[in-house]
Amino acid sequence: MKHNWDLIERLLHEAQNSAGKPFTPRRYAEDLAAEQENAGEPEHDLDHLRAEAARYESRLLENGFIEPRPEDEGGNGENFVLTARGSQLLSMLDSSIPGSEHPREVLDEAGEAALTPEVFDRLAPKANLSETG
Repeated sequence: MKHNWDLIERLLHEAQNSAGKPFTPRRYAEDLAAEQENAGEPEHDLDHLRAEAARYESRLLENGFIEPRPEDEGGNGENFVLTARGSQLLSMLDSSIPGSEHPREVLDEAGEAALTPEVFDRLAPKANLSETG
């Protein structure tokens, strides 16, 4: 199974920028689908994408990529900050950086387990090293 890295990247960016506002993964999925459609990419099953966003939110939280945002940083009980692991994942996925395909490929090779802490922590250095060499 391959992950939707574009959607995960969007969720991590939104978590990073969610101070003072609720984190709404389903809306982020809709926004991403609209942007991709406007860029000429194939249409997505919007219901599936929304459900996938909600599942990713849960997995990112459970596996230590995001955590509840502290009140003194704009936390409202409905938003998040990136953990060190989440920041590392975002830097690996960042589509604005040339070469972001390689870390995605390395993570895809791990399949469903790529977002588990044990597997991600083992793969992240390989993905980052390989992209420079």
